[in-house]
Amino acid sequence: MSVFAKMLAEKVQSYIELRRSLGYAFKKQAAILRAFVRHVESEQLSGPLTKGMALNFVLSFAGAANGRAIRHGVLRRFCEYLAVYDARTEALDRRALPRSRAIPPPRILSDGELASLIAACRHLSPTIPQRGRTLTTLVGLLASTGLRSGEALRLDRADVDIVGGVLQIRKTKFRKDRLVPVHTTTLEALRQYARQRDAAFPVAKDCGFFLSSRGNRLSSPGLHIAFNAACKLAGLDNGKPMRPHDLRHRFAVTRLAAWHRESADVQALLPLLATYLGHTRYSDTAYYVTGTADLLGIAADRAFGDGGAL
Repeated sequence: MSVFAKMLAEKVQSYIELRRSLGYAFKKQAAILRAFVRHVESEQLSGPLTKGMALNFVLSFAGAANGRAIRHGVLRRFCEYLAVYDARTEALDRRALPRSRAIPPPRILSDGELASLIAACRHLSPTIPQRGRTLTTLVGLLASTGLRSGEALRLDRADVDIVGGVLQIRKTKFRKDRLVPVHTTTLEALRQYARQRDAAFPVAKDCGFFLSSRGNRLSSPGLHIAFNAACKLAGLDNGKPMRPHDLRHRFAVTRLAAWHRESADVQALLPLLATYLGHTRYSDTAYYVTGTADLLGIAADRAFGDGGAL
């Protein structure tokens, strides 16, 4: 390892420890910075750290422009830190790779489409039944609770009360734990999955609640690969792409539609929805409230009366 690469590796590690000491998880950012050190070493680059060096690293990755912009942003902030120790470090321009703030609209499944997706999950891997069981239960949980997929994947067995029907959600996006009660049908599905999982893996390899076909905690890439395969099997891969996170949108929209049908005071109930979803601001909840034709039609009927007008 060159002198520059060694110094860089040491400063990257110090920077990671500093950010984590401030309360940041800093996992993806740490991986980016360590990849940059490997890039410097493999290319046998010498210091100081320059704009061109950073751009060459960032542009070496294929994929969406936002991914490159995120990597550039991580390096830009690290350069500000490194400049304290090496004044020759060049400052990176925040406008060099602007990040698009456009958010792809979610795909809200109908009841029939959701049923088709769950059926496809069951039949995803006939020769590996554990794979289908895990995906079926996980998709059902996401649809019925609106959990983030990462929250569901991080569930430990001790976090799932299969007697009382309450989930302990830890390490949330906003670093706040919360309790999430589940419906009786969801609870029964979790109980059945736990029985089948324990029968398949009598000796636990992992404390995770949702396990892969190998008996380890199901990973995020594993979920997305299986989910995409199930969408294709269900015929949902034509048109707008489907993501596990879209089930969170569907939950919020379905809940609001139900409240409108019940003639409930939706504005008064929104704080409950925000708390259940784990949001700190109502604006975060509003992001998930996509105006489907069904929801807008119900809301219009309530606002204007059947056939009424302003």
